[in-house]
Amino acid sequence: MAERRESTRTKEGEMSFLEHLEELRWVILHSVIAVVACMFIAFFFKEFLFDTVILGPTKPEFWTNRMMCQLGELVNKNLCINTEPVNFINIKMAGQLTVHFAVAMISGAIIAIPYVIYQIWEFLKPALKDNERKGSGGAVTIISLLFIIGVLFGYFFLTPISIYFLTTYNVSAEVVNQIYIRSYISTVASICLACGVIFELPVLAFFLTKIGILTPDFMKKYRRHAIVVIFIIAAVITPPDVFSQTLVAIPILVLYELSIIISKNVIKKKEKKYQEFMDDDSEALATTK
Repeated sequence: MAERRESTRTKEGEMSFLEHLEELRWVILHSVIAVVACMFIAFFFKEFLFDTVILGPTKPEFWTNRMMCQLGELVNKNLCINTEPVNFINIKMAGQLTVHFAVAMISGAIIAIPYVIYQIWEFLKPALKDNERKGSGGAVTIISLLFIIGVLFGYFFLTPISIYFLTTYNVSAEVVNQIYIRSYISTVASICLACGVIFELPVLAFFLTKIGILTPDFMKKYRRHAIVVIFIIAAVITPPDVFSQTLVAIPILVLYELSIIISKNVIKKKEKKYQEFMDDDSEALATTK
């Protein structure tokens, strides 16, 4: 597709609006095909997908649950989570089948994300200048990597903690928690996808600074506000335990500080280019005189 786009631009110059729509159609088509293909692969690995991946965080032998227990032993505190089995129920005749399809679709979308990002990048790349293309050559890799790291963080850290808190919380000892499987999967998917998006914060800071909307001074000015918001979010999605809240908040705080550094570097490059432009303009004026 990239070769076809380049050849079209070479023969006819700038692409027309309809040609852009045609290229966008191919981007969407290729992305959908990739998602569907990954969905079918996930669909046929039902046992691994559900028993190991989806339901894994509820089991005592899950990596995070074991690490929390071991950490609790070191700090002389009971940090064990998800030691009791969770009772899942299905209340619709076709419920398990529809859940199977839904999980396969979500898994296919997550697996295909790097390819989808690549397709979008190939569509946008012709609009960039040569120096912009060189400066953002690793954009696809960085965006994909941050998203995957975010999903893994949500899956291995936030999901087990959230499961423990939500499944053990009760309003009365007479009310028994029997979790609807669709509700559980929706919660897990929301956490993982939300973390994937949150981990794109440095990329968002880069582009917003590029177009002049965001500055490092603005982020520094409201750093305290951001810290409060981050800890409030961590308090909502974790058990009422300061250690757990801090464990969740630290990576997000690191991302925020990384975003400030990235924004600062973008501003420095902008100022450097502006200064070079002014110097060249001064030299041109001096030569003319």
